Amino acid sequence: MSRVVVLVGAPGSGKTTVGQLLAERLGVGFVDADHEIERAAGKPISEIFIDDGEPHFRELEHQVIAATLQSHGGVLSLGGGAVLDARTRAALRGHEVVWLVVSLPDAVSRVGLGHGRPVLAMNPRATLKHLLEQRTPLYDEVSTIEVDTTGRGADEIADGLADFLKERS
Repeated sequence: MSRVVVLVGAPGSGKTTVGQLLAERLGVGFVDADHEIERAAGKPISEIFIDDGEPHFRELEHQVIAATLQSHGGVLSLGGGAVLDARTRAALRGHEVVWLVVSLPDAVSRVGLGHGRPVLAMNPRATLKHLLEQRTPLYDEVSTIEVDTTGRGADEIADGLADFLKERS
């Protein structure tokens, strides 16, 4: 498999966990865009937000995603807000983009108090509700596959996705 499979979704949807498992099942590499951003910046995302602001973070995020889409042939997990940038949405066209749909209660239980997630620092439940409302149309716009994660474990999701993707290739 040389194409990129991109995972998008709200915080708590399981992008990183499912992405790692999916990459194992497909026998390909896994890249987490947030980890690549931190590596490129030399500091955690929370510090980028504080020191440099969200616009700077979003620019770094776009650059990392655009470069990774060109160089990586495997599974790529994006941060929940990556779809906010129109350039990133455009870059995703032509790629297999899986939207991991998560309900508000599941997202809240999975992210807890938002530790290490700067956009959830104040009121995680209210913020997640707002993020889901704001970003759902964007996830829908970029996705080629939609997977409901409600009540499902990461292994079950990764197994189903791997089988589906193998059948399509």
